[in-house]
Amino acid sequence: MSSQSAVFPGTFDPFTLGHLDLVRRARDLFPDLIVAVAQHPTKDEMFDVAERVALIEESLAGMDGVRVATLDGLVVEGCRSLGAGVLLRGLRGSGDLEYERPMALSNRAMAPEVETVFLLPSSETAHISSTLVRQIARMGGDASPFVPGPVLRALQHRFPDSKSHD
Repeated sequence: MSSQSAVFPGTFDPFTLGHLDLVRRARDLFPDLIVAVAQHPTKDEMFDVAERVALIEESLAGMDGVRVATLDGLVVEGCRSLGAGVLLRGLRGSGDLEYERPMALSNRAMAPEVETVFLLPSSETAHISSTLVRQIARMGGDASPFVPGPVLRALQHRFPDSKSHD
């Protein structure tokens, strides 16, 4: 396990500018950053795992020290299998903290060698969530202020009547 390697797990459905902000800042902290795409058993997914991986890879093209992987099962087991000693999570607000704190404590109990690190988003992206983007896209709104170009194009393809512009 390496403290130089960090896993940034999530469903990333879709990958947003908030996620991209955290990736950019985290890669300055960790020489090996793995964006780990998970499938959530209770979420109604807009894009399947393969589509999300491709969109994230395209959004991160040319960014050194970052790779994309898929994640099955427990996040701490994913950290172990990927050789990462750090689990990276973003906290937008107190609601995220209330959700993430018990998860971090549970992860520590299961894998004490994996340290959870929280990053706060930039003020420009703190309000962005995948849920917000899905709602905007499904209702025909303009998601361009919230997602990278590759994701915007995928949303435009999925929802041709949206007001999104590139």
